Amino acid sequence: MTTADMDILDVAQELQSRLVPGDLESTLYAITHAAVEVMPGVDHASLSLRHVNGTLRSHAVTGDVIVRLDERQFELHEGPCYDGATTNPFAVSSDLLADPRYPHYGPFAASLGIRSQAGIRLFENGTTIAALNLFGAEVGAIEGVAALSRLFAHQAAVALAYSMEIQGLNDALRSRTRIGQAVGIIMERYKLPEEQAFAFLTRLSQHGNIKLRRIADELVAAVAKR
Repeated sequence: MTTADMDILDVAQELQSRLVPGDLESTLYAITHAAVEVMPGVDHASLSLRHVNGTLRSHAVTGDVIVRLDERQFELHEGPCYDGATTNPFAVSSDLLADPRYPHYGPFAASLGIRSQAGIRLFENGTTIAALNLFGAEVGAIEGVAALSRLFAHQAAVALAYSMEIQGLNDALRSRTRIGQAVGIIMERYKLPEEQAFAFLTRLSQHGNIKLRRIADELVAAVAKR
């Protein structure tokens, strides 16, 4: 199937039905597997998340070979996936082996059966940059999906941003609950009112330069062991 054979509206509807936001992990896998199943020429996919401290990690890879390819790109600071998560929101290579931008990564990818590739920025916020990585076994396999990949990126970005927001809210709720449990323990043990118990935990956090959530986790875990 080629891009010309596909009705863009049909593709949009297919993506909308597949990319239903859920929990973060299931959304990541839905994005990469939909990319392989819906987009012509795409044999594998992964997602790269670049965090505020500069670390890069791959998620929801569709094959073991992609784990090796993504790790190599991050080590070399070279390749479409690395570019998509760092410097170039739409990095495409139709022939990795002949691409002068990737003199070290290109031959490595070709030796593992990948000849074309793209790294497409999905979204970025204050803490995370997310990029979709597409891999093709044939030279030029990714070239014809430019329009579809932009449509896909839009749909995927909406689903991923929603899932990350829900994940953040859930983390905040869990953190608030655990801190509340720790305050209750301090209140009971030292016969303190709630405000003073919370102030006690806060001083521990500041004095040890440890996040309040971690202090609360350790305290609750210690009490649970008794």
